[in-house]
Amino acid sequence: MNSYVEMKERHQKEVNEFPMKFAFSDEQFKKAMEELGLTEKDVDKVIGIGAGGFIKKTDVNDYKEMGKRQFKEFWKAIQEDKIGDGFIKEMFLYELANHEYIITREIDDTLDALGLTDNDIRNNNNLRTGLLLAEKEYLEQYEKQEEDEEEI
Repeated sequence: MNSYVEMKERHQKEVNEFPMKFAFSDEQFKKAMEELGLTEKDVDKVIGIGAGGFIKKTDVNDYKEMGKRQFKEFWKAIQEDKIGDGFIKEMFLYELANHEYIITREIDDTLDALGLTDNDIRNNNNLRTGLLLAEKEYLEQYEKQEEDEEEI
């Protein structure tokens, strides 16, 4: 299995298990507050995290630490890929496919999903190499798939 996908899934599981709630109506808010062991009047005990999400104020440090830990693990994996042909290529392959690169031929959504910028790519040989390898492999896989479909 792809080490990037494994990391992504592990991080997502941790986020999913974190005691945060989302609400987009008064009824959803009331239910979410109850699930956190609060009443709908305990608004002073929660803090918004964006996109309709909120957590207990007592969980803010744990929430920040989770984000910092995941960020460090991600960048450590990038730094350990000394050439760009391992973890970095895997992450680009996954995100290129996930953001329909074959249709758009644009990498902006891929970079956004990874929290990277054009400058990051330009200034890091490993990232640049990994992106080039991933683009090449992704396009070759697509071309082979198209050839196989034509034969049928």
